[in-house]
Amino acid sequence: MQRNNLPKLSLFPLTSDVDTQGHLRIGGCDTVQLAQKYGTPLYILDEFTLRHKCREFHNEFARRYPNTLVIYASKAFLNPALAVILKEEGLGLDVVSGGEMSLAQIVDFPGEKVYFHGNNKTADELKLALDWKVGRIVVDNFHELELLNKLAHSAGVKQDILLRLTPGVDPHTHHHTTTGILDSKFGFPLATGQAEMAVTRAIAAPHLHLKGFHFHLGSPIPDTPPFEIAISLVLNFASEMRGKYEFELDEFSPGGGFAVKYMVDSQVPSTADYAEAITTKVIDTANELGLTLPKLIIEPGRAIVGQAGIAVYTVGAIKEIPGVRTYICVDGGIGDNIRPTLYDAKYEALVANKVNEDEAAIVTIAGRYCESGDILARDVTVPPIAPGDIIAMPLAGAYSIPMSSNYNMVPRPAIVMVREGKARLIRQRESYQDLMRLDVI
Repeated sequence: MQRNNLPKLSLFPLTSDVDTQGHLRIGGCDTVQLAQKYGTPLYILDEFTLRHKCREFHNEFARRYPNTLVIYASKAFLNPALAVILKEEGLGLDVVSGGEMSLAQIVDFPGEKVYFHGNNKTADELKLALDWKVGRIVVDNFHELELLNKLAHSAGVKQDILLRLTPGVDPHTHHHTTTGILDSKFGFPLATGQAEMAVTRAIAAPHLHLKGFHFHLGSPIPDTPPFEIAISLVLNFASEMRGKYEFELDEFSPGGGFAVKYMVDSQVPSTADYAEAITTKVIDTANELGLTLPKLIIEPGRAIVGQAGIAVYTVGAIKEIPGVRTYICVDGGIGDNIRPTLYDAKYEALVANKVNEDEAAIVTIAGRYCESGDILARDVTVPPIAPGDIIAMPLAGAYSIPMSSNYNMVPRPAIVMVREGKARLIRQRESYQDLMRLDVI
């Protein structure tokens, strides 16, 4: 087999190229040199790609629907350096924990642009949100509705909220990331009448101000019809609530879950495709129902940070099983990227120090952890490979580091941000001492 691997570069950050040595460069930085300087596993984020994606989402939605706020889904990955960039680009934040909220506070993120999600927010987290005066709390269930009203009363405030609704639409993603169906832990279902009950209770709550509705179908959603179907259902519900209770929909969020291209042959909508489908459906349906166009809230996470990040590993042991498989073992794995094991996620790979060489073999990239399921990429093509070579995997910016662990007591990797030929450390590599810092003998 001889196949040039340059098409894979399209999956890497927008600044990716290859230098005269055949080394992969990101943001003007040689990834092989970065691996030597900072060690591996190493995560590299490209600032240009991050900012480009922020602007792309804002521009594609706002030019079709001017009253749009793009809020970044922090669960995809959040770090103080990243939060500063998001703030500078004018985005809001979708947070799901007191930790994410506290990080936003540290960088002085505008509280009015923060939307607090989650299916089981604690009383302490809700108090933190009220004290900080977050823009919106997205209420997920009846327990939270009652608790938040009491806490807002104690705080002497009237909190703006959205209700998270479950429209009963299957986006056909992995079952672990499908959230908009009836049988879900998230939201008030439309089909059972509980969504209407939540509206009546929210309107009656003296210390809450119901601004609108939110739904999130899952992730990654590889086409647009699920959004269109759910938008129609929820806006028709909003029309019913206006007729019954004189409720006016001020804000509407169809969530996020926008897919990215993980494999060379993947087919996913562009940002423009998502924007066109969503905004057209909102405008057309609202006009048909006589609704005033609400403020539109869009929640991309993976689609902003995914392509901006790569993971870099060093090859160690190589195990050939004649007629069966060749395992290329690297110094990372499920501890820094559990997605292949958890979601059967597929990744491509490049040998960062041999990008110009033709691919000559099919191999499986295995991690270092004591689990047979610790596989990062199965049956990928690479050039002839040897211990010490550097493996680079694209689309590692989302859901890898946030879901990382210290399984087998392995320290989490360092993260660097690159821009115009310069790299800066934005997260130090953990030490063995860090792993035991909170333990008590």
